[in-house]
Amino acid sequence: MINHDFGKLILRVCVGGLMLFHGIFKLQYGIDGVTGLLESRGLPTFMAYGVYVGEILAPLLILIGYQVRLAALVEIFTMLIAIYSVFGFSIFGLDNTGGWVIEHQLLYILPCLALFFMGGGRYGIHIFLKKSY
Repeated sequence: MINHDFGKLILRVCVGGLMLFHGIFKLQYGIDGVTGLLESRGLPTFMAYGVYVGEILAPLLILIGYQVRLAALVEIFTMLIAIYSVFGFSIFGLDNTGGWVIEHQLLYILPCLALFFMGGGRYGIHIFLKKSY
């Protein structure tokens, strides 16, 4: 028997859990690096605080299965800003290992896009809140 909801849970744990580590790192060591990247691209530095939303709050929501579609969109937006901040519009190159320069970011964007379209499934906190998935 195929359980699509269990597959969605695995996807949520993967994308939410892994992104959360990036957010925890920034909580421990600060967002100065992000501020510098934004400044170098002419973006307002206050946007760096969005990292906490995109790398802590959104992943937590994805992990617990609450407002997964919205949280996935937030994480996608966060990764698009990260791509622009680091690479600008030079996204079609290869890195020093022969991979696509935005390969790492796409490994977050694409699962989040899937979660946006599919939803988070039935296994989540909403079970306790008596809300539909």
